[in-house]
Amino acid sequence: MRSLYDLEVDQWAELLDDEPTYRREQIWDGIHAQHRDIEDLTSLPKALRERLAAETPRGLELVTESVSDGGDTIKFLWELRDGSRIETVLMHYRERSTVCVSSQAGCAMACSFCATGQAGFTRHLSTGEIVEQVVRAQQRADLDSTSGQPRRVSNIVYMGMGEPLANFDSTLAAAHRIRDHLGIGARHQTISTVGIIPGIKRLAAEPLQVGLAVSLHAANNDLRNSLAPINKRYPLEDLMDACAEYIDATHRRLSFEWAMIEGVNDSQRDADELAHLARPLGAHVNLIPLNRTPGYPTSGSPASVIKDFVRRLEDQGVNVTVRDTRGSDIDAACGQLKTASVEMPTRRRVRD
Repeated sequence: MRSLYDLEVDQWAELLDDEPTYRREQIWDGIHAQHRDIEDLTSLPKALRERLAAETPRGLELVTESVSDGGDTIKFLWELRDGSRIETVLMHYRERSTVCVSSQAGCAMACSFCATGQAGFTRHLSTGEIVEQVVRAQQRADLDSTSGQPRRVSNIVYMGMGEPLANFDSTLAAAHRIRDHLGIGARHQTISTVGIIPGIKRLAAEPLQVGLAVSLHAANNDLRNSLAPINKRYPLEDLMDACAEYIDATHRRLSFEWAMIEGVNDSQRDADELAHLARPLGAHVNLIPLNRTPGYPTSGSPASVIKDFVRRLEDQGVNVTVRDTRGSDIDAACGQLKTASVEMPTRRRVRD
C-alpha cells in the first residue's frame, strides 16, 4: 500500500480516474500547500475522503513528541510503515522556524561522535517520507502561535539522521517538491554531507540552488579518519577539490560544520589547519559544541576554548559562527538523533 506523500501527480491521476480532473490539483494542493490531512479536506465528498484515507495512509506515525527550550524546540519520533524509526526536529527562532529532517533510517557513515552513526544503517527514506516530515512539522507549528498568528516553517536543513547525498535522488526530489509545492525556496534549504564527493559533484550540476554544508570536524587526514571514517575513501585533499568545483559551478558559498570536541579538535593548531582549508574557498565555519552521546562520552569544548578558537579563525580572515545549541536535554541537538535507547559501544578519544 502506498503512503500519502509517496504518490506523485500522475499516480494521483490513476487513483482518481473516476473523479473530475480538478480533484487531483485540489488534493495535491491540500496536502502540500495547505498541509492538511485527507480527512480534513472538507471540500471533498465524505465518501472520497474515507476511501483515500484508507488507500493512502500516512507514512509517518507519531511515537513520541519531546519539547525543550520553552516550547521552541520540538523533537518528533516517527515510526515508518515498515517499523523503522526516524526523528525530526522543529526549531522556532524569533525570525524563522527551521525543520531538521532525516534522509535515512540510521546512517552508514559511522562518525564516532554521532549517535545515529553509532546505531548503524537501516534504509534510505523515500521522497514522500522526507516531504512528510516537513508537512507534519508545519502542522505542529500551526499550533504554536505568536500574537495569534501560526508560525510558518521557513527553512529546511537536511541534517537529521542519515547522509543525504548517499540518498541523493530521494533527497533532491524532496527538495524540489518542498520548493515547488510547500513554498520553501531552495535558498532556504541546506543539504549536509560528511564528504560524499560524487554526491557533491552531482549537486554542483543541479540547477536547484540549495545550500551545501560539509561536516568537516577535522582538517588533517589522520584525525578525520578517526572521527569520520568516510575520509579514508574520500580524503581531505580530494574533498577540498570537490568543494572548489562546487563553488565554481554554483557561485554559492558553502559552510564547514565543526563539532568542538574537548582535547580532540579544539587546539590553536586545529584552528590554523581549518583556516588553511576554509580561507581559500571563502567557506563559512559553523562551530558546534559537542553534544555528548552514549557511545562517545567526551565533552564539548569549554566556552573559553571556543572563544579562543573563534578568535584564531577570525584573525586569519575566516567567517565563523558558534551555533546555538538547541534541545540537548531531549537528545534533539546536533549528533544526538537516534531512535531508541540502545547500548552503544564506547569509543576512546583520539588525538595525535
